[in-house]
Amino acid sequence: MGTSGYNGPLEKVGPCQWRIPKSYRPDMRVDGLIFADDVLIEQIRKDQGPEQVVNVATLPGIQSASLAMPDIHWGYGFCIGGVAATDPEEGGVISPGGVGYDINCGVRLLRSALEWSDAKDRIRPLIDQLFRDIPTGVGQSGQYLFDKPKLTKLMEQGSAYVVNQGWGTERDLHFTEAGGRLDGADPGRVSDRAIQRGYDQCGTLGSGNHFLEVQVVDRIHDNAAAEVMGLHEGQITVLIHSGSRGLGYQVCEDFLRETFKNAPKRYGIDLPDWQLACAPVRSPEGQAYLGAMRAAANYAWCNRQLLTHQAREVFARIFGKPWTELGLDLVYDVAHNIAKFEEHRVGSESKQVCVHRKGATRAFPPGHPEIPPAYAAIGQPVIIPGSMGTASWVLVGQPGSMEHSFGTTCHGAGRMMSRTAAVKLAAGRRIDKELEGMGILARARGHKGLAEEQPAAYKDVDHVVDVVDRVGISKKVARLRPVGVIKG
Repeated sequence: MGTSGYNGPLEKVGPCQWRIPKSYRPDMRVDGLIFADDVLIEQIRKDQGPEQVVNVATLPGIQSASLAMPDIHWGYGFCIGGVAATDPEEGGVISPGGVGYDINCGVRLLRSALEWSDAKDRIRPLIDQLFRDIPTGVGQSGQYLFDKPKLTKLMEQGSAYVVNQGWGTERDLHFTEAGGRLDGADPGRVSDRAIQRGYDQCGTLGSGNHFLEVQVVDRIHDNAAAEVMGLHEGQITVLIHSGSRGLGYQVCEDFLRETFKNAPKRYGIDLPDWQLACAPVRSPEGQAYLGAMRAAANYAWCNRQLLTHQAREVFARIFGKPWTELGLDLVYDVAHNIAKFEEHRVGSESKQVCVHRKGATRAFPPGHPEIPPAYAAIGQPVIIPGSMGTASWVLVGQPGSMEHSFGTTCHGAGRMMSRTAAVKLAAGRRIDKELEGMGILARARGHKGLAEEQPAAYKDVDHVVDVVDRVGISKKVARLRPVGVIKG
């Protein structure tokens, strides 16, 4: 977390929209724009996130504005919740800090044919079995091992590679963002150290805020959209939150330390923060990073697909029926940390821009060609995980996202305190027991992980979701409450 707050200008320019005018600092190329209501903006001011919004506004080729979602908090280079689109035609850059260390960290939601009334007596054995069978925590290795030749194919092909091994279905691919594969992945740009780290980590949950959660649909806000997604009140769902593990982390580390270290100087780019290290999209460095980032993104989709496969197996075992009979179908899978080339209107023209989403979710509106035909009438599903003790949300993308935010919405509740502060706050408490008192079973490798991720460390997710709904960039469909969670 940033140590001191933000003291610069914030002008209210619309419902839940705050502008940092580009006149604030001479190096800004565009305005900053933060989506928040009056209450959240006061919390946001206490953090250095807005100053990072300003820093991002200085990047070459940036279009329209440097954006931040209501779950904004201080991050590496870019704030978490930061969005920036750059135009390669205008010397636009790619910045690893605008994607993050956990490349394609994201979430997927599975629905089921189980009702809470059928499942509540088996929740404890279910959560215990999920925790036994699914590797969680730092450096944990899993049962799926991929040597360099296999990893190379996996990073090129994305989710289809593991589905073709029998660990998923064709349907899973159709309901994954980008079909679970970014074109142009270049595994040759991924270092041997990254490959070594990725060898046994595909199909593992990792640590930090990653989790697998069993939930109950608590409330439906949009009946028509919920029906299209196969969601109804009282139904059991599963939310999986993980990314590219050690492989993605290493890719980011390698490029920041080596390839991008002197790139800004080489291209005459003046940066207010060296963590924004970047290179023009069209430069050899930019192309090398894009190739490696796409490879890591494809690895992350395979990771979530293998976690899905393992979860389905555990459900089948506990409920004594094949997962297909239990209806454990994928609703959708979205990326939170990624850079992608997309067509957007900037001013009066349509152009292809490189959209950095760092702790932000794509939210394309109804009829957009890049969303599954099944969802064409309602818009792209948006899945927003909350903190363990609160709720998660399903929304759908709205036309306002194309107008205001390069087709983007928030990605979660957003941290309000650092991990260190959260651990301090939890001193002498048992977070697992507190959660159990709220009807939520939590299993983790140690007390520290639960302390870091306790509900008090996060903003109120209902409040954050309310903002994006009011701005018209995504619309509330369903609220999901947790009944059991496994974490690293």
